[in-house]
Amino acid sequence: MMIVLRFIHIVAGVLWVGGVVFVAAFLMPSLRAVGPTAGAVMAQIGQVRKYPIFAMVQATLVILSGIALIIEDSGAAPGSWMQSGAGRMFSTGGALAILGAVLGMTLSSPAARKMGAIAGGVAKRGGAPTAEEAAEMQRLQAKVAGSTRVVAALLILATIAMAIARYS
Repeated sequence: MMIVLRFIHIVAGVLWVGGVVFVAAFLMPSLRAVGPTAGAVMAQIGQVRKYPIFAMVQATLVILSGIALIIEDSGAAPGSWMQSGAGRMFSTGGALAILGAVLGMTLSSPAARKMGAIAGGVAKRGGAPTAEEAAEMQRLQAKVAGSTRVVAALLILATIAMAIARYS
């Protein structure tokens, strides 16, 4: 069972962290650079390709498998295990990942959905977005970019904590 849990935890974690870092470091800056036309890409990623759902599934798998691994590693008696260096580092990494998931689901995802909805409306009627729509898209892009950078940083710190936990 431990091998299956570790496999799920590591593979889902790699996909989740890698995806968030890609979005924060490459996708969002590129979308901001092209301006209002980025809405079509956001609509494609969010509404057609369902990336936000994929990311939430990955986050959920990582968190649930991580909790199961902590329970297993601690022998279902976490008191003394949590006092160990490994226990503290795994717990810190888990807390950072959970915080990243919560921020992603409450800040980034809703703003990205709104951007996709605006872009969908623009695409339906054809032509360019109105000045108000373009301004709202820019505001939402800035919100998604900022919150995604924070989530990426939290997930990188969580990954570091997990990588060094056994050596603490």
